[in-house]
Amino acid sequence: MSEYQPQETEKKWQDFWQKNGLFKAVDFGAKPKFYCLDMFPYPSGAGLHVGHPKGYTATDVICRYKRMKGFNVLHPMGWDAFGLPAENYAIKTKIHPDKSTHQNIERFREQIKSLGFSYDWQREVDTSSPQYYKWTQWFFLFLYKNGLAYKAKAPVNWCPKCQTVLANEQAQGGKCDRCSSEVAQKELEQWFFKITDFCEELLDGLDKIDWPEPIKAMQKNWIGRSEGYEIAFALKPGSGSQGFGVKVFTTRIDTIFGCTYLVVAPEHKIVSELESQISNIKQVEDYVEAARKKTELERQAQTKEKTGVRLEGITAINPANGKEIPIFVADYVLAGYGTGAIMAVPAHDLRDFEFAKKYGLPCPKVILPPELDSVLTNPMDAAMGKKDVVRLEAECWEGEGFLANSERFDGMKSEDAREEIGQWLGQKGLAEKQVNYKLRDWLVSRQRYWGAPIPVIYCDKCGQVPVPESDLPVLLPDDVDFMPSGESPLAKSKKFQDVKCPVCGTLARRENDTMDTFVCSSWYFFRYTDPMNKKEFAQRKLIDYWCPVDWYVGGAEHAVLHLLYARFFTKALFRAGLIGFDEPFMKLRNVGLVLAEGGEKMSKSKGNVINPDDVVKEYGADTLRCYEMFMGPFEQAIAWDTKGVKGVHKFLRRIYELKTKVKDKKSKMENREMEKLLHKTVKKVSEDIEQMKFNTAISSLMILLNAMEKEEDIALNVLEKFFLILSPFAPHLAEELWSELGNKGSVCSQDWPQYDENLVEDEKINFVVQINGKARGMIEAPRNSEEKEISEMAQNNVKISGWLSGREIKKVIFVKNKLINFVI
Repeated sequence: MSEYQPQETEKKWQDFWQKNGLFKAVDFGAKPKFYCLDMFPYPSGAGLHVGHPKGYTATDVICRYKRMKGFNVLHPMGWDAFGLPAENYAIKTKIHPDKSTHQNIERFREQIKSLGFSYDWQREVDTSSPQYYKWTQWFFLFLYKNGLAYKAKAPVNWCPKCQTVLANEQAQGGKCDRCSSEVAQKELEQWFFKITDFCEELLDGLDKIDWPEPIKAMQKNWIGRSEGYEIAFALKPGSGSQGFGVKVFTTRIDTIFGCTYLVVAPEHKIVSELESQISNIKQVEDYVEAARKKTELERQAQTKEKTGVRLEGITAINPANGKEIPIFVADYVLAGYGTGAIMAVPAHDLRDFEFAKKYGLPCPKVILPPELDSVLTNPMDAAMGKKDVVRLEAECWEGEGFLANSERFDGMKSEDAREEIGQWLGQKGLAEKQVNYKLRDWLVSRQRYWGAPIPVIYCDKCGQVPVPESDLPVLLPDDVDFMPSGESPLAKSKKFQDVKCPVCGTLARRENDTMDTFVCSSWYFFRYTDPMNKKEFAQRKLIDYWCPVDWYVGGAEHAVLHLLYARFFTKALFRAGLIGFDEPFMKLRNVGLVLAEGGEKMSKSKGNVINPDDVVKEYGADTLRCYEMFMGPFEQAIAWDTKGVKGVHKFLRRIYELKTKVKDKKSKMENREMEKLLHKTVKKVSEDIEQMKFNTAISSLMILLNAMEKEEDIALNVLEKFFLILSPFAPHLAEELWSELGNKGSVCSQDWPQYDENLVEDEKINFVVQINGKARGMIEAPRNSEEKEISEMAQNNVKISGWLSGREIKKVIFVKNKLINFVI
């Protein structure tokens, strides 16, 4: 008998699939469409590690299953090829990023093909090719013409090592997400996309997509919608500040009677416009200058000690009680959120509380927790209440409650008081309802070479001029020194800067910056629908046929980066009437990390990276595929286990040996128990694939294998069905065995097996027996038994009869095939 030799057979079947075009998606096919997509990889110099195939195998299992279920499947692959890593590698090795990137792509493609994934390679995209970034530039112009792209001077996150600007999403924790360097603050003119125009649409859309709740929560928190009031605080007359006021935004207007000072951001206009009225202006200016050097994330760090400087000579008036309150400048308040000023209520905001304690400011309590309301309403509880109030004095209560020390509003619930106080101040013209968001516009300028050039020209006569669409793509020049200097390398290219104004024809200059690589990945899923189109990014009719993406799989780390940006692009196109849907990915699932043995994260520095090439060489691609699906729940991070790999390889060898058990190729199934187990397995594998429970699907295949190995011979149709449901997981082995059984054509072109509902149901099931609603036992009985039969069986059961002995049964509640409940 021949042995299982995957190294000899897997390449044969991969060539067969490619030659016969079995995985080509059919535009406008008669079958129902199914668009399944992996987050496309950045082609690093290191090649694939075993973490990559986990997600790719999962989508491949789903796609192979869907094809066999009768779907027209679009399953493409491409390369997120622009960006800092490629350029940093080029700087280190002195190899041009175009050359190194495409060498890496060749390597990635070879590795991915060796694993037998059923991609439609005719639709492959490369974001660094001019044929692709022409349309990335088109998207920039589309946003520009619709008022959604603009250039502005703004404080930005600057990575001193990468020598470029980073979006807030790329500088979380105050560190560059590429090199982990500390991020500094700079003020530069930069290009922004107006994602803030879509805050409500981005929030509302989350309700209609099937995404993991943690990802939805992260997006909601990043957008940060808050409802409140904008309140006008006048300045004390007589200080030369007549007519000047400070507006603040707050979600807790119910606490306004406890406001004992205001805090403005270092960038607030009060510092410059009332400079002559501030007696300690030198101290204030020094503080403001120091704040400019900090990132927003540093300024808002929870662990950071709160600092500030009082604006001596200027005093505000609390509009609720008329009391005079000081104004401070402090870096924990940001100019870009709300009005750039806050009303500080130290008794009910922990940040304000810490600041007030440091500077000796009063902290009057104006909200009592619900449990202390008895102090206000019940004199009998006064002693206990007083004790709690004393305890509360040393704390900061940030929750809801009842108002106190708030004049006419005392005793009112917080929720009601917000409405009442808002209306009261609104009637005086001092407060107005408002909605604010934490989300900031997307900064897309990058002072680097390896990215899509921004299609804008600057003319001394005409100013800022968009490149005509007919002149796209604006090509990256090759006469560039891409070593980082803090200025875009494109500024030094004579070829790139040799340009005339499209409007007046005089000599002009191009925009030097390139676009953030996330711009490229914000629309790539559209391009897969029509990748060869030279006239538009994709035909509307093809987008409408294939999109939105039905099933999207990738890492959770992209929650507020790629996933948010792709939703923004889709909604911008929808608003403009260019597409008929406003969400790009209807179903999203996250893949858990594959950790090194021992549970550590894989890294080259630790020497614990496992190369999939080595696994394929020793055990075969099907072993790697099945192991990564079997190692545990798909969404969980799980450590690699070489023993587990060997165990899965042994499982596949055992399957290969089953072919010897077919004695008569015309035989049909006669073993009733085997037939039932087969149908149960078909049902289980089908349901588990749909739910991405791949580990339990493979477990059920192992159970069926164990049963078949005990048989002396196996009917041909049993073995064929087994190979069919095996094929999404181990397609090479399934093809080989399908062929050896004498079948023509590919196993993946067959119909998915059906199961008989009568055969998957157990003949006997367990019924729960309850007494007065409490479970008191279990009895086994034939499926579909009637109430009378179950009642008699239960009352004759020794354990149950003890509970019923000597008691009258007043009522019987019966749920067929589930339970019986005796009410006594």
